[in-house]
Amino acid sequence: MQNKQTYFPTLENVKDAAKKLEGVAYKTPLNQNSNLSKEFNANILFKREDLQVVRSYKIRGAYNKMSSLNDDEKQRGIVCASAGNHAQGVALSCKLLKIKGTIFMPSPTPNQKINQVKMFGENFVEIVIEGDTFDDASNAAKLECNLKKKTFIHPFDDEKVIVGQATVGLEILEQTEKSIDYLFVAIGGGGLSSGLSSVFKNISPETKIIGVEPEGAPSMLTSIKNRKNTALETIDSFVDGAAVKKVGDLNFAICQQNLHEVITVPEGKVCQTILDLYNKDAIVVEPAGALSIAALDFFADEIKGKNVVCIVSGSNNDITRTAEIKERALLYANLKHYFIVKFPQRAGALKEFVAEILGPNDDITHFEYTKKTNRENGAAVVGLQLKTSKDLAPLIKRMKERNFYGEYLNDKPDLFQFLV
Repeated sequence: MQNKQTYFPTLENVKDAAKKLEGVAYKTPLNQNSNLSKEFNANILFKREDLQVVRSYKIRGAYNKMSSLNDDEKQRGIVCASAGNHAQGVALSCKLLKIKGTIFMPSPTPNQKINQVKMFGENFVEIVIEGDTFDDASNAAKLECNLKKKTFIHPFDDEKVIVGQATVGLEILEQTEKSIDYLFVAIGGGGLSSGLSSVFKNISPETKIIGVEPEGAPSMLTSIKNRKNTALETIDSFVDGAAVKKVGDLNFAICQQNLHEVITVPEGKVCQTILDLYNKDAIVVEPAGALSIAALDFFADEIKGKNVVCIVSGSNNDITRTAEIKERALLYANLKHYFIVKFPQRAGALKEFVAEILGPNDDITHFEYTKKTNRENGAAVVGLQLKTSKDLAPLIKRMKERNFYGEYLNDKPDLFQFLV
C-alpha cells in the first residue's frame, strides 16, 4: 500500500513530459549487446542514454522542470549547482527556452566540462566557479536564489525532474515487445531510478528493478537499511556522476518501495567495465554510465535466459582519467601490487631483485626510492604488474626468503595513497 505522503509520478504526467521533450531530447536506441548476451547466456539490452544530445539523460529532467516555470519565474532566471551532466542539461534548456541561468561549479571541475556547459548554454548561461566541493557550489547557488528570487533547478529531488527522467522508462517499454525480466539502473541522487521505476511499476510490475551504487558511496542502500534517508559522512567521489552523500527525499521515498534490490559495485570493477566496453564494443562511458553493466557479474546465475536492460546513463568521460581508470582496474583484478622493498646490504641487490625475485612475466611499473641518499642499499616503493593473480604468493615468498620484503601496500590504503 502506497504511503499517502509519498509522491509517485503518474503515467499521464510522464506521457505529457515525453511530448514536451519531442524535438529536444533524443529517443535513444535500445540495442542488444551481443558480447555480453553470449557471456551471460541472456538477452542483454543497452538503453543508450550515452548517445543523448548532452551525452546523458539529464536533459530530460532539466527541460521538463524549466519548461513548467511560469513567465515571471522564467523572467527572473534560474540557478543550479553541478560539476557535470546536470549542468549541461540545464545549460541546453536555458538556450532552448531562452531563460537566463547561473550555474555554480566547484573549482576542481575539469575545463572540458566547463567548456561543454558554455557550448550548450551560449550567452544564456553564466558560469560561477565557487568553492572546492559540490557542497560549496550548491550552498552558493542556493544563496543566489534567496537573494535574487530565482528558481533553483535541483538535479534530482524535484517532482518535475523525476517525471522528466521517467521518460527513459516509457521509451524502453515502447521499444520492445518482449517482457523485461531485469532492469539495472545506476543510482546517484535517485532521479532516474525513482522516475523509471514508477513507470515500470505501472506498466511492467513483474520486472525486477536493481539499483546500482558505487561501493564508496552507498547512500541509497544505507538509507533503505536504516528505513530513513541518511547522509553519509564520507564518500569516494571517483564515480562522480553517482557519488552523493545523501539521496533526495522524494527519490528515497519512491525507491524504497519500487526497487527490488539495491547493490554496490567496487570502483575497480566499474573501471574494468569501462575498459571492456571500449576495447570490445568501442563504447565510451563515464564511470556512472558503466555501473549498471558492472552489476551483471553479480547476477550471472539469475539472469540466464532472461531479458535484461542496462541503462547506459552517460558518456561524459574525461580522457585525462584513463591512467587512473586502468590502475584501479588492475588493482581490482589483483594484478597490480605495490610494495616497500628493502634492498639488502649487499652489492648487486637491485640486479638480484630484477633477475631472481621477479617472475618472467612480472613488470615493474613504478620504482621510487623512499630516500634520495643511500640509494644502493635503501628502501624503495615498487609497483609490479603480474600476468595472473596466482603469481602473487610465490613472489612474496621469494621476497621474504631473500630478505627483500618490507611492506605490502595494497591493503594499507592510507599509506598507499601517501606513498604512491
